[in-house]
Amino acid sequence: MSRFVKIELAEITNLSVKILSQAGYGDAHAHVIAKMLYTCQIDDCHSHGLFRLFMCCQTMQAGKIDGQVLPIINNSDNAIVHADARGGMSPLAVDSAIPKLIEKTRKHGIAALAVNRCFHFSALWPEVERLAGAGLAAMAMVPSHAWVAPVGGSRGSLGTNPLAFSWPRQGKEPFTFDFATSGFARGEIELYKRAGKLLPAGVAIDKNGNPTTDPSAALDGAMLTFGGHKGSALSIMIELLAGPLIDDLTSLESMEFAAGRGGAPYHGQIIIAFDPNLFSGGRVVDNGARAERLFADIIDQGARLPSQRRYAARARNLARGYVEIPQPLHLDLLALL
Repeated sequence: MSRFVKIELAEITNLSVKILSQAGYGDAHAHVIAKMLYTCQIDDCHSHGLFRLFMCCQTMQAGKIDGQVLPIINNSDNAIVHADARGGMSPLAVDSAIPKLIEKTRKHGIAALAVNRCFHFSALWPEVERLAGAGLAAMAMVPSHAWVAPVGGSRGSLGTNPLAFSWPRQGKEPFTFDFATSGFARGEIELYKRAGKLLPAGVAIDKNGNPTTDPSAALDGAMLTFGGHKGSALSIMIELLAGPLIDDLTSLESMEFAAGRGGAPYHGQIIIAFDPNLFSGGRVVDNGARAERLFADIIDQGARLPSQRRYAARARNLARGYVEIPQPLHLDLLALL
């Protein structure tokens, strides 16, 4: 049985900044990435919390990322914000551009943020939840590497291609979901491998196109989309909206760019925000109540809204002042220093 180590909340950020700085990231990148990892870790989102420090270090070791470069946020008269990450990690570009995205959304009712030339490793829900905190509805999409086979296929053509959405709720945590269009997120498969556990059936194939529950074989082969042809079509949509639409790479092209060096995928990201006030003609309170009636009807049946487990974990960890991570993970993180 694995032993666990208690990590005080402040140490999540401190440890992350130390490791990122040691790896070669400048202060701006290190602190924004650390904030992202903290947000995920306190929500018990283990696949995108401290565990992601390994990918950040591997990305730097691959030699293609610039850990010092600052993004350029391009202003325009239309409803599109362009953020050029200039070969840096995406969190800093997104963090720098969100204030402008909020401003444009409140002006036009709908606005989009296109992030280009970024390395991406992180969850999407912290970004859309930040927009929901500003009273906006928002969705985000991003490609990755061609690790996922299309329905009926035998090799990777698509990315894990997550889709996130957040809806603001008065006095409550927002309605939020963030899931890969693959049956499993790649980070989850890596955690299964680390724990020596088998995957559920139907989520991956090996390099010969045969079904597998072995996480190592899955990582060498390809994942499958959820929901058959429906998940496959959604994944292709994300490839197009977060790739060619914004003048950036598809997952196939991102994998070619990596040239087998490993690390985080290099591509673009799109975030679309909506202002409920302008869309509803100012009737935000009435329409918010309609949304709450829907949520209440779902919960009344014994069902759970997305992210409720995550919000409960956040409240618990904030109240007790620490998180728990497996001891082997903690030792491996310390070895990065």
